[in-house]
Amino acid sequence: MSTVLVAVFNTYETAERLRVTLVQDGFPTDRVELTAARELGRANHAPADSLHDKCVQYFNSLLGREDEREYPEVFAQCIENGGAIVTVLPRGAIETQRAAEIIDQADPARVVGHDLGKYGWERAAAKHGGYWVQHLWLEHSPDSDCIYCRMFPSKSHSH
Repeated sequence: MSTVLVAVFNTYETAERLRVTLVQDGFPTDRVELTAARELGRANHAPADSLHDKCVQYFNSLLGREDEREYPEVFAQCIENGGAIVTVLPRGAIETQRAAEIIDQADPARVVGHDLGKYGWERAAAKHGGYWVQHLWLEHSPDSDCIYCRMFPSKSHSH
């Protein structure tokens, strides 16, 4: 397993806002995971019967070192008690630093980092505002935030 940041929140709503912020910053949706009782995410695919066991298996797959053995159980209990957890899989030093900054601003109850010095070569988070769409960079426009309006100005659609 490579670099993982796990942020624990007492409420689903706070975790959901963090997930949205990370994606808006440029982190791909497949590298930002929200786990909560109402939205198990990837934990739902664990081969277990109970919510608790699914969460334990999922977090064991992310945090497998001996010094991390306590976390899956703690995280499963957090989810059972109404909390939520955001997991970020950053690629590279820049993304790891940026993810840590964004997570810190969300004021989590706890943050656990795994292999924070083990970086891949890819980079996905944007350093500046805008949208990336199939090789087309769109700078922020005060006229419209709708990407379809900006890409297809002659086409009509509803918002």
